[in-house]
Amino acid sequence: MSDATLHSATQDPDDFAVQIADQIESFIVAVTEVAKGDEPDSAVPFLLLEVSQLLLAGGRLGAHEDIVPDERYEPDLGPEPDVDDLRERFARILDPVDVYSEVFDPYEPRKAAVACRISDDLADVVTDLRHGLAHYRAGRTTEALWWWQFSYFSNWGSTASATLRALQSLVAHVRLDQPLQELDGLDTDEALAEEGLEEEAGRVMAEEIAAPLGLRTP
Repeated sequence: MSDATLHSATQDPDDFAVQIADQIESFIVAVTEVAKGDEPDSAVPFLLLEVSQLLLAGGRLGAHEDIVPDERYEPDLGPEPDVDDLRERFARILDPVDVYSEVFDPYEPRKAAVACRISDDLADVVTDLRHGLAHYRAGRTTEALWWWQFSYFSNWGSTASATLRALQSLVAHVRLDQPLQELDGLDTDEALAEEGLEEEAGRVMAEEIAAPLGLRTP
């Protein structure tokens, strides 16, 4: 979808809402293209770039004063678009490095790490962003900004941050020629302590995943 169809010609391109909407739509379009699998060799570096740019929009929303919607109750948007195909495509592209370990709240002491999937995270983030984009396209700009800000704090901000850490770690392991610990066979619904993660993790040499994921060492 072009900017011409997303925004009115009278809208100021420097307007905060326009800029946030542009960044969010750009992310959705980009990751949807990556999920098609046409260029699997560049998937991980491209995702690293796109998630990083999305979090800039998130940071701007987080630093902004609280946005209050115009209506007391959120208008019904109907059923959410299905993201299962997107999730499954990413799971295939990112195998065998889709699973990673994450601690959800760094301020909760002794919180055990859990196994997560990059493919799940990307699909969940896209779902949140599309929800707000539907409001924006319907002309409910304040509602869209409220939703993006609220869901940034409650879900997609932390999810995208965790995904970024996983992608950055993956790139760093390969570029620094360090072996990766593969969370092969971990149940993503099961919370495991660090000792459990170590016992489950296998050793995967960087060269085994560098070429198919476009992370060739220099």
